[in-house]
Amino acid sequence: MSNQYETVFILNPVLSDKQIKEAVKKYKGLLTKHKAEVVHEHEWGLRKLAYPVKKKSTGYYFLIEFKSDEGALIGDLELAYKRDEGVLRYMTIKLDKHAVAYNLKMRNKAAEGAKEEKKRDKSEKAEA
Repeated sequence: MSNQYETVFILNPVLSDKQIKEAVKKYKGLLTKHKAEVVHEHEWGLRKLAYPVKKKSTGYYFLIEFKSDEGALIGDLELAYKRDEGVLRYMTIKLDKHAVAYNLKMRNKAAEGAKEEKKRDKSEKAEA
């Protein structure tokens, strides 16, 4: 039985889109290098921080949910976050079965909402 984790990191808002994509690719690559399975990723985008961090009031949020059996992975991932000057904050948590079920339920609910929105858009176009 593999453990399921969720990691959220906040990138410096002054990074370019290219630099943000490279950072996300780097961390996903680190996960796959350690044979972790990426279950879900979600780009939250630019958000206001609750308090200033390194004199920044906003940050670029990104979430990755993954499965792994390797214990050293979390240490390596968080060490990479610490070494990266573009990362303002990060947090990695191990999910219990209830959190895994909740995340799955919310993803399914979001997917259904997107389907409904597409149907609504198609019917509005057909009426016009």
